[in-house]
Amino acid sequence: MKYAIVIEKGHNNYSAYVPDLPGCVSTGLSIEEIENNMKEAISFHIEGLQEDGLPIPQPTTI
Repeated sequence: MKYAIVIEKGHNNYSAYVPDLPGCVSTGLSIEEIENNMKEAISFHIEGLQEDGLPIPQPTTI
């Protein structure tokens, strides 16, 4: 599955979140770093949902 991420520029870094996975967020100092961090955050978030027996939301954001 592919999830859309929203990246926002701050004063000194970037932050990002996944609209389809509430609570899945990360920060980074560059676009490349935030993209890598978000890939890890999405995997970790989905693993947590699976461990808790919760449904994994389907991507709906484009």
